Amino acid sequence: MKKTLLSLLVLAVMAAGIIGCGKKEGEQTNAQINGAGASFPAPLYSKWFSEYSKLNAGVKINYQSIGSGGGVKQLTEGTVDFGASDSPMTEEEFKNAETKNNTKVIHIPATIGAVVLSYNLPEVTKPLNLTGDVIAEIYLGTIKKWNDPKIAKINEGVSLPDKEIITVYRTDGSGTTYIFTDYLASISETWKKDVGVSKTVKFPVGQGGKGNEGVAGVVKQMPYSIGYIELIYAIQNKLGYANIKNAEGEFITPSLESVTKAAEVSLPNMPESLTSSIVNPKGAGAYPISSYTYLLLFEKGKDAGKQKTIVEFIKWALGDGQKYAKDLGYSPLPADVSKKAIDKLLNIK
Repeated sequence: MKKTLLSLLVLAVMAAGIIGCGKKEGEQTNAQINGAGASFPAPLYSKWFSEYSKLNAGVKINYQSIGSGGGVKQLTEGTVDFGASDSPMTEEEFKNAETKNNTKVIHIPATIGAVVLSYNLPEVTKPLNLTGDVIAEIYLGTIKKWNDPKIAKINEGVSLPDKEIITVYRTDGSGTTYIFTDYLASISETWKKDVGVSKTVKFPVGQGGKGNEGVAGVVKQMPYSIGYIELIYAIQNKLGYANIKNAEGEFITPSLESVTKAAEVSLPNMPESLTSSIVNPKGAGAYPISSYTYLLLFEKGKDAGKQKTIVEFIKWALGDGQKYAKDLGYSPLPADVSKKAIDKLLNIK
């Protein structure tokens, strides 16, 4: 009896040892990877996660589209494995995250998108032209009607309605808001001084919606409204969107080509951190409200297996994954930016 019990005990200890040593440090894990943040790239990220899981059985990536502010907050609190933001983290956010997690945060450009001014004007079928000055005055509340002379002047031949403009903005901490306000501040000194640039600002007029989805939904349901959203949300909701005057004086339609052009002409100014504003760049054909969007991850992760899985996924997204961008209204990264981003991943431990 004693021999039998001893044999069973030895077998149990051996089994425990085998199970405990089954996964080597740094080996990819089958555990679910959790991320959260920007709604701007959410349609593309969803496609990436789906396609990557087909190629790598057992890798499950869950993503919550809660806005850039939420993504930065959850990464800082350590409740997700990676975050996502359309705006670079502020110096204060960097320090806070580093202090709480004892490691730095790395920004990896994932794709490029366009923020568009989408509107609901039942009587107007031709795309509107808008300038940065006019958009700023609309959102400051100084241009109140659609047939205002300043709008009419840049839209000759278009019959504009004598209706009050209803502005719609984001209520959540939003990278899309950061991009939009960054653009307006580059054009309007009044906007820069009175409203500023941030993921969350106090808009002088209008009503809010949560996420790109929320703003698009309000604009779609409310005639004579205007809102700033990512291009794919305007396309999906069949909403009109404006041509925007760029730094060269051209009225540019947001498109894959015009967004890529904005990135290309801004390349010489990209810093080592890879966090680069590309709003209102100088260059013919460049759409002026364009932006990179970033994946955020810790230089040293808490779980080696998860960290390796995230890094391998991002390498795939920066390479083969870029081919899915165009069909969803995003511009693939320029080759030089992809190379810089892959090099940046070498810092991940």
